[in-house]
Amino acid sequence: MTILTTERLVLRPLLPDDAEAYVAMRWHPAVARWLPPVAGDPLDGARATIERFATGWRERRHGPWGVFRDGRLIGHGGLNFVPEFLETEVLWALHPDAWGHGYATEVARAALAFGFDTLDLRTIFAITLPDNRASQAVMKRIGLTYRRRVAYKGYDDVVWFDMDRETWKAR
Repeated sequence: MTILTTERLVLRPLLPDDAEAYVAMRWHPAVARWLPPVAGDPLDGARATIERFATGWRERRHGPWGVFRDGRLIGHGGLNFVPEFLETEVLWALHPDAWGHGYATEVARAALAFGFDTLDLRTIFAITLPDNRASQAVMKRIGLTYRRRVAYKGYDDVVWFDMDRETWKAR
């Protein structure tokens, strides 16, 4: 499992001890409205998500990181293989207290660099709901291009942006 340090953040795989802090971020109503619903107890859901992320690290050498600022968990972000599409996505979700500071862009750029330069991935995509303009702005800032609309996890209309390795290398 890889730990990265950006200008302002530490990106490290989440650990079981991070579950309570993760609940405070992931199940915050302003965050949860943009993410697929998770049924059941939030703490159980956080533990399951942390284990799913750890499985990605073991099986593919990548997964979402916990995003830490000054030692505090402020979100998650990184790379996530999506079996439904047989591709890897760049993703981010931050606690509302961390919105508007450029952290999502910082995490996403670090994830793209890791994915293309270290893992030599062919393509990386990002998806979001059509009315999530903030996430689409991040997608554009990091150089992704809108391609199409897809169905995903019960949502019939999700916007898809992506970038290939050649475009990344040419930037």
